[in-house]
Amino acid sequence: MTTTLTPARHGGAGTGGPNRLPGVLRLAAARTVHELRLYFRERDAVVFIFAYPVIMLAIFATVFGRDGATVGDPAIPFSQYFLPGMVATGVMLSSFQNLAISIAVERDEGSLKRLRGTPMPPAAYFLGKVGQVLVSSLVQTALLLVVAAVVFGVPMPSTTQAWATFAWVFALGTATGSVCGVAFSSVPRSGRAASAVVTPVVLVLQFISGVFFQYDQLPTWMQQVASLFPLKWMAQGMRSVFLPEQAEAWEVSGSWQHPQTAIVLTVWLVVGLVVGVKTFRWQRRDDG
Repeated sequence: MTTTLTPARHGGAGTGGPNRLPGVLRLAAARTVHELRLYFRERDAVVFIFAYPVIMLAIFATVFGRDGATVGDPAIPFSQYFLPGMVATGVMLSSFQNLAISIAVERDEGSLKRLRGTPMPPAAYFLGKVGQVLVSSLVQTALLLVVAAVVFGVPMPSTTQAWATFAWVFALGTATGSVCGVAFSSVPRSGRAASAVVTPVVLVLQFISGVFFQYDQLPTWMQQVASLFPLKWMAQGMRSVFLPEQAEAWEVSGSWQHPQTAIVLTVWLVVGLVVGVKTFRWQRRDDG
């Protein structure tokens, strides 16, 4: 893989000229494959990220759904109501939390410094990270939906429009979580501190964004704080996919707010890019 990503710049035997560096997209594809290999070698982290949404869905469906208990009117099983939040939090774990921690560790170990010294364009590295997140998020979400449908009998969307909404919320949420994770990776002072810094942020956002509770039953101030961050909007967008149309009235605004969801996620995407470009470091603070 190293040979693929760091081709020689000088002329080779019989080439008649210098070897050209492969294009950014080709390098990004190779980097994505490499990142996926590294990702799935970390079995403990993979199991946690993949199993967490499934386990939490099982807990909430079992605890709150005892004796056929349901949510709201029309009656919706708890497993169906909590599924959108679990999809959204799974995307956040695979994108924001995963990248914020793993990049901080790579920086601490010196991997980023070594990569920076190769001919590989920085864009290929970041695109490789996004590609890894996209693939792992798709696998994780597919697993969660299969478990929800087969084990808990949650009905899946039956219209093209619903799946189209799922696609753009998923894609935009994954991209936003990824760039914000890259930007946030510069916050921890060391790789060892990364989990301690990143995990509490993720947990707090889950609690205030309607992942573990009905969003309309949270205190008003908590709703206002949550509305500033992407997870609330990802969860709301996913509710519009997996809940019946009548459930739209349960939202605080009385609607799914698709335009606002797209705007907030896009704003965070841009903010993450700008902050990431200005603050990203290839080496440790104490390394010059």
